[in-house]
Amino acid sequence: MSSSAGWHIVAVDLKNERISSAWLALLDHYAQDPMGGGKALSAAARDSLIPALVDLPAFHGALAMAGTEAVGLINCFTGFSTFAARPLLNVHDLVCRAGWRGQGVAQALLAWAEARARALGCCKLTLEVLANNHPALAAYARAGFAPYELDPAAGQAVFLQKVLKEV
Repeated sequence: MSSSAGWHIVAVDLKNERISSAWLALLDHYAQDPMGGGKALSAAARDSLIPALVDLPAFHGALAMAGTEAVGLINCFTGFSTFAARPLLNVHDLVCRAGWRGQGVAQALLAWAEARARALGCCKLTLEVLANNHPALAAYARAGFAPYELDPAAGQAVFLQKVLKEV
């Protein structure tokens, strides 16, 4: 996928050292942002992340590249919808470097994820976002995402976590 803004989308190939290095550097950049947790990836995470994901069939990722610089990334993982009896694709990470925001990078990455989900036969795309990340919420709305609810009387779904082991 190309853009007139000087960047293009490539699927993440973690066996390609140039791509995997650019991917890991941008993911670490995202982790250091307040919306990514505000601290760098731990040394253990940096050392083990690529080997853990390289052969994981559930991982699907893409980079927005401007020359040799990664300016955006999307990391997705397949899951399964028991109600639809079909796979789904969860957007786990989406980031665009500040200087590249507003140029369609996030929308192109979300379109890549949608195309990937359709190719996999997924019934839907899912994601979680921090409630005060208003730019991300607006970007997701532009891409067609909406809060998840089965019945308005039951309310919207809430994403919860229980940390089992810190990395």
